[in-house]
Amino acid sequence: MERLAQRMRPRTLEEWIGQQHILGEGQPLRTAITQDRVPSMILYGPPGCGKTSLAHVIGKLTSAHVVKLHASDASVKDVRATIDQAYAIGRLNQQHTILFLDEIHRFSATQQDALLSAVEKGTITLIGATTEHPGFAIQRALLSRVTVFQLYALTNDEVIRGLNNAIVDETRGFGKMNVEFDQTALVRIADASAGDLRYAYQVLEWGIQAAEHEALVTGQVITLNQALIEKVLRQPTEGADKSTQYDVLSAFHKSVRGSSDAAVIWFLYGVDKLGMDPRIFLRRLTVACSEDIGMAQPQAMGQALDAWNAFEKIGWPEAKYNCVQAIIFAVESPKSNAIPETISTISELTAKRARVDVPHHLRNQPLEKFTKVQGSDRPKDSVYKYPHDYPDHFVEQSYTPIGWKDEPVFKPSDQGSELKIRQIREQRNKKR
Repeated sequence: MERLAQRMRPRTLEEWIGQQHILGEGQPLRTAITQDRVPSMILYGPPGCGKTSLAHVIGKLTSAHVVKLHASDASVKDVRATIDQAYAIGRLNQQHTILFLDEIHRFSATQQDALLSAVEKGTITLIGATTEHPGFAIQRALLSRVTVFQLYALTNDEVIRGLNNAIVDETRGFGKMNVEFDQTALVRIADASAGDLRYAYQVLEWGIQAAEHEALVTGQVITLNQALIEKVLRQPTEGADKSTQYDVLSAFHKSVRGSSDAAVIWFLYGVDKLGMDPRIFLRRLTVACSEDIGMAQPQAMGQALDAWNAFEKIGWPEAKYNCVQAIIFAVESPKSNAIPETISTISELTAKRARVDVPHHLRNQPLEKFTKVQGSDRPKDSVYKYPHDYPDHFVEQSYTPIGWKDEPVFKPSDQGSELKIRQIREQRNKKR
């Protein structure tokens, strides 16, 4: 017997739950489906958001011949056979073929290349489903030939709506059963599902089975309540796929930049729950210490590198304390993007010039040594001035390439230690 999640798949767009940003009235994808003009596409989203169900709906509502393959067990030979079959069906029956390829990110580059010509010529309409970020999981050549639709995890209200549909549906759900449902149990299921309707259906089904067993033992009415759900509930398995890791890492970096200690949450969640390597976070933290903190608090870099060193020497989980300390230090440090701004300024300046010439007085063999041999006069400013021979260990002279304006490219902010740098620079300018 089919599981509840399979039985409750939507059959029409009217039965569809969620994803109104692409399937709501007037949205292009909904229009394309109703007009039987479905484009090749990649459906990208978390588990249980409706990617496979949408392919089923498209298959039911269009005139196309639908072929379903799973990337984990399909080969290039299977793909080519499907393309040949699609070509034959098109010529004989004037019927278009839709190839639904589930978990398309599991296809190798060679396997994805086998789809290119058929997709471009329109021999098949490809619908690929993936939980991985298409930018990382799909070949660029194939990606350029399809439309990417992003699906999102369902809201709790949408999950509860799906559960209530299953409860009242007499054909596919539990409508014919004499069961008393407590709405708090459905809320608990929705909370635990994290927007995964398929998982929510599984928990509901397990809950009904447990309620039936309990009613059989006690001789009472079958009742599904929150207490019973707590007994059967298990947390959904987190997928540590590449897209999840990139998202968590992005959230971690942005939290450090935004001075939010949520960075610690993302770090511990990524390492403890997703099994990510702590080095990934420490590497990103080290970057953030220059990109987003810089000279405003230069000690942040030392904290990050010390934590990294501690991890390498004492391992996990003992190094958890060192890592969290370094993260919090970075979070609470004053912020500045003066370092990346400096890099950007210099990159723009050098890009505009064919060459960069070192001033004579800064070269390894100063010009005066050469001119003395020739007996000619030294050019103006060709003598290097040793700063330590002057008061405050500073002397006015140019250090920029020949022909450049002698202006500072590093522009410190008014944050932390960079404010002190600005003050020292201003004092130096007054002496000039």
